Amino acid sequence: MISRRLLRVKVLQMLYAYYKNDDRSLAKAEKELFFSIGKAYDLYHYLLLLLVDVAFIAEKKIEAGRNKLVPTPVDIHPNTRFIENKVLNQLAENVQLNSYLQSNSISWADQDGFVNRLYKTITESDLYSKYMNAEANDYSADKKLVEKIFMNILAKDENFYSLMEDKSIYWNDEIEFILSMVVRTIKQFKADDNEHTSLLPLFKDSDDEEFVRVLFRKTILKHEENLSLIKENTKNWDLERIAFMDILIMEMSLTEIQEFKSIPVKASFNEYLEIAKYYSTNNSSTFINGLLDKMIKDLQKEGKINKIGRGLIEESKTAKV
Repeated sequence: MISRRLLRVKVLQMLYAYYKNDDRSLAKAEKELFFSIGKAYDLYHYLLLLLVDVAFIAEKKIEAGRNKLVPTPVDIHPNTRFIENKVLNQLAENVQLNSYLQSNSISWADQDGFVNRLYKTITESDLYSKYMNAEANDYSADKKLVEKIFMNILAKDENFYSLMEDKSIYWNDEIEFILSMVVRTIKQFKADDNEHTSLLPLFKDSDDEEFVRVLFRKTILKHEENLSLIKENTKNWDLERIAFMDILIMEMSLTEIQEFKSIPVKASFNEYLEIAKYYSTNNSSTFINGLLDKMIKDLQKEGKINKIGRGLIEESKTAKV
């Protein structure tokens, strides 16, 4: 589930914390890194639960209407389409989701105010009105409603982002990505899925878990070597004037390009330029671009970058010519 880019960002954040901490422990920092990644998985399950709780509020309001001393015709014969939404019921009954929520004590119980406001926002929206009054009443319509609530309502709610950032310092940079993973999960649901339908795994595969571990360790172990290379290529600069985050981005890029034989140079290079655009200033991003490009070309000429795999060997050979 977690993308390689988000994994790189997690490593970058942990490297920054590691070097800013006087009490440095590689083992402790690595443990904290994987804890941080695990918090992203918490957020994934937290958001999958959200609309289930919204539907529960809708159900309670319908029940309250039916129990009025003098119920109206609408109270007696309410539109129950939302609380009967098949996708929301699949989530409510999903064994994997419920097991994870229980094991990790994840709940919206302390955020009744937000959940009720979200219920109000949803039920007052045009998409909800169209859904509730549409003639077509099928699984596809149920799924589209859930997707649109996440994409068109929740993803545009500034209060939601503020709440998530307040809930966990680990969620500041990944809310939008996890939202996209929640929508991806919903898109993959099928009408005949049951309570044992699998959700997305934390890591796409074991290679991703190994990738983040090796990248973190190797960047620390190659710190002096990479820092020396950066110094050699910034002789006209005072290294202390270069932002520490920029240095870490370049160190990670140099490490990944040399250590991971099956990842194309261009792929790694572009990934770190994108990360630099977010974590550095415009001037820093341009600076990193030029400096990294020069260092990579020098390493290729020296034969220090060797790739394996279809198309990658030729890439290495061509660079040395």
